[in-house]
Amino acid sequence: MLVIGIAGTTLAAAERDWLQHPWVGGVILFTRNFASRAQVTELCAEIRAAAPRPQLLCVDQEGGRVQRFREGFAALPPLEGFGRLFAKDAAAALALAEEHAWLMASQIRALDVDLSFAPVADLGRGNRAIGNRAFSPDPHIVAAFTRAYVRGMHAAGMAATLKHFPGHGSVLEDTHHDSASDPRTLDVLRGEDLLPFVAGIDAGAEAVMLAHVTYPNVAPEPAGYSPRWLRDILRTEMGFAGVAFSDDIGMAAAHSAGGVGARIDAHLDAGCDAVLVCAPELVPDALAAMAHRAAPRADALASLFGRGRCDWDALSADPRHAQAIARVCGNALAEA
Repeated sequence: MLVIGIAGTTLAAAERDWLQHPWVGGVILFTRNFASRAQVTELCAEIRAAAPRPQLLCVDQEGGRVQRFREGFAALPPLEGFGRLFAKDAAAALALAEEHAWLMASQIRALDVDLSFAPVADLGRGNRAIGNRAFSPDPHIVAAFTRAYVRGMHAAGMAATLKHFPGHGSVLEDTHHDSASDPRTLDVLRGEDLLPFVAGIDAGAEAVMLAHVTYPNVAPEPAGYSPRWLRDILRTEMGFAGVAFSDDIGMAAAHSAGGVGARIDAHLDAGCDAVLVCAPELVPDALAAMAHRAAPRADALASLFGRGRCDWDALSADPRHAQAIARVCGNALAEA
């Protein structure tokens, strides 16, 4: 399936046409699509009404600098603070991270958005794109937080997506702008960056998102379109049976596969279930490139649809909501 981006706060006529395409299975929302809670709720309803099949509605609502919806939402702190708190009180840090996950996911589900792409399971080792989005540089600590975060998301009725497999945190380059290569061996990666993904899969995470990073001592191509990473390691060795997403094919590091159609083919042929086409200007070429492929499974993304009620008033009336905002967005993390 393709998960596409749209341009504004309402659907344009061309975008309504895109939703009719059999390969479009979802829409990812960004800050450009948000004006208010009421508006984005109406946009979600508009997308669902315009499409002939259920659409997976997605967003990146991690907290910190990666929080697409802000006005009217909890100001979620970045994950790095939990790692600092862990050094002082591990149990309290893990409990607060689980509550962060519940709060984030509950607010997003209250809009009728199915999925926030979370948690970040990368190690915090200086990557320009990851930065304070990671819990810690220590893989064992990140693994513990990953388990807690998956539990919190599940408690709110949201599936979890582990990103960016097999680990984006230990290279310097930001793959939005540059290619990135990690020379470590698979044995080293198994003992470091892969540990949080093992933990998240064991905790029941339903999806992973692949990194546009090349690991030349494991496979010659970036992980997102590497059969070695997707089929041999993720599926067979690690036993993951959920949904594998590409990262955005508009990112610079994805260009190594060729044009838009070649990028999509490379990811799907390697074993990705869903490809992110986040830039609206790339969507027409992406849809045209699907003409030679058989129609996808209609239920390919079914396991990721949100569960439970979608009602902001009901969430606001729930005493857990105000309590979670006070605890998660208070000073404990800043002071850690």
